[in-house]
Amino acid sequence: MTINLDFLGGEILGVSFSMLIAIAVKIIVVYLLIRIAKALVRLFISKATKREKHALDKTTGNYLQQILVIAIYVIGVSAIIGNIPGLEKIGSSILASAGILTAAVALASQEALSNFIGGAFIVIGKPFKLGDFIDVDGVAAGTVMEITLRHTVIRNAENRMILIPNSKINSSTITNSTIGDPATCAFIEVGVSYNDDLTKAMEVMRDEVMRHPHLIDRRSEAEKEAGEPQVKVKVMALGDSSITLRAWAWAATSGNASTMRFDLYKNIKERFDREGIEIPYPYYNQIVKQG
Repeated sequence: MTINLDFLGGEILGVSFSMLIAIAVKIIVVYLLIRIAKALVRLFISKATKREKHALDKTTGNYLQQILVIAIYVIGVSAIIGNIPGLEKIGSSILASAGILTAAVALASQEALSNFIGGAFIVIGKPFKLGDFIDVDGVAAGTVMEITLRHTVIRNAENRMILIPNSKINSSTITNSTIGDPATCAFIEVGVSYNDDLTKAMEVMRDEVMRHPHLIDRRSEAEKEAGEPQVKVKVMALGDSSITLRAWAWAATSGNASTMRFDLYKNIKERFDREGIEIPYPYYNQIVKQG
């Protein structure tokens, strides 16, 4: 059986079939090399973050992986373009003009550049890492899920993903509830009437806090010996229509503290109703002139 390969001598737009096949093979090879390089980078980062000694921080590894993957794509695209007839000079000049391209991007999008630099500062400075629970300026709070070249992704209590530009993160006040001691104090503030028994109201609040299963004892040994109560309740303010009381309730984690706060507001309100303690609201006198 004889295979006729005469068609390889044909042309399309002035390019021979044999040349097109050679270009296609080179593109496929480069594409496969890109995929292999990406897999090797992910494998290297994964092993580096799981080493027992001198392990690479997961946050740093994730950010470094993104940079390396972009570099692989730039090199791969340059190689593909360099194998297309008439575009060899363009392909070879892509890497050489990287500095000019960077400058152009900086001028065209200072925000993108500031986000990239902001991400680098986050990875290097480590104000937080993947898995930490943070609060950003009191506006957004949640668990850090990802730090990309452009933004930081956090998941809030409603399971919504919030994307915050890295430049904004760096200029914001960050509260990290994961660093150091995870124990969190929940402030429980309730207003009571001036006509009610203040001591009784304070004891009711203390009793309800003591009953909650998430409460932990944060007293020092010296405070225990001195007879300091586990739950402190103080008068915080004398308002126009009520006296504001505050209870300090400690929990093992910020999540438990939030749950305890929600539960205690309900429990204290129901207990005040049973004890006949009023939670007042502002009264207004309206004067109507006739005639």
